[in-house]
Amino acid sequence: MENESLDHQPTQERERLQVGDRVTVDILGPAHGGHFIARHEGQVLFVRHAIPGERVVVEVSSVVSKVTRADVVDVLEPSSHRVSPPCEFSGTGGCGGCDFQHIEIGYQRELKAAIVTEQFARLGKIDLAELGLTCEVRGVEPSDGLHWRTRMDFAISDFGKIGFYKSRSKEVQEIDDCLIAVEEMNVPALASKTWNGDARIEVATSSSGETNVSRGGRSLSGPTQLHEVVEGMTYTISPVTFWQAHRSAPASLVDHVMETLDVRPGDTVCDLYGGAGLFSGALAQAVGPKGKVHLIESDRRALSDAASIFKGYSNVQIHSGMVEQLLPKIEKADLVLLDPPRTGAGEIVVLSLLKLRPTSIVYVSCDPASLARDAKWITEGGYTMDSIVAFDLFPMTQHVETVVRFNLA
Repeated sequence: MENESLDHQPTQERERLQVGDRVTVDILGPAHGGHFIARHEGQVLFVRHAIPGERVVVEVSSVVSKVTRADVVDVLEPSSHRVSPPCEFSGTGGCGGCDFQHIEIGYQRELKAAIVTEQFARLGKIDLAELGLTCEVRGVEPSDGLHWRTRMDFAISDFGKIGFYKSRSKEVQEIDDCLIAVEEMNVPALASKTWNGDARIEVATSSSGETNVSRGGRSLSGPTQLHEVVEGMTYTISPVTFWQAHRSAPASLVDHVMETLDVRPGDTVCDLYGGAGLFSGALAQAVGPKGKVHLIESDRRALSDAASIFKGYSNVQIHSGMVEQLLPKIEKADLVLLDPPRTGAGEIVVLSLLKLRPTSIVYVSCDPASLARDAKWITEGGYTMDSIVAFDLFPMTQHVETVVRFNLA
């Protein structure tokens, strides 16, 4: 009788999936954000924990406007790239952090390259193939994609235990270890404690082997200054200052950026969103005493660290404030490096840097969508994109770090 009543409902209403519905679907390509595309009776689904080519049973987890999300609950026809997640908390209903633990790591990189390419085509209106470019995602050590993360923010459950939020939820998945955290962090020891209150636990481990545990801006244990050594230069920073999370990221990015930017003695370079000065250190050495590095940053902790790091550098000028407000005050730039937050640089910043007419712009991005959007404005402003390399600095997750160069046409 229930089926008869459904038959008399309008087709559009009858076909609209609701939270909790389970359907069998074929998984198509990857989508930005850790999801994969599937279709059910004309309706598009964004599915977590799937792999292209699989046939799976999914359960709808949310329906917001025209966006329907679902999770895999059964794999009927698995991909050859599917593996058993190394972490017991990964997968449907578990920790929301590692989107790709069920995927062989080499194929994770192929998927990330496809996502970057698609974002450039769809949002940036840039066809990489037409430019003779291919997005390569380079792996870095450790090669298995585990024990790489040097910065962690742990949520606290109602029972006082550390964990991570489940996907699109405020519910905390308690953990007893985290396999992507560096072993020096000793997550099991943190997990064995009971923490009062709901303030997050922030842990940072430096390349020198130091570990600090902080909460609510107050240091609980470990040194209050960490020493990060990158290509022979030591950066003394606060544990809560932004620093690349992957243990191999600072050196990998500095090496590639310096090779790509092609800095010469005497150049004037803008280091936008410069943080504590990871790139400014290498840039200052490259431009020499007759050159200039303009480091622009707004975070007060990063600025304090940068002021100490570059205290004896006459060729590094630190600007405190928002990039969109300070960049128009810069009169000259031979080269521009920008490493913005996930939201990207934005049109105001892009238009300001275009007025400087630098020879080259190198853009370091942790989000291919905002990168593609900004790239569109840069190329429309008279620049040609001639280099793109991505680094797998967030293995087991959907995130990827991409470095792109634009040259003045």
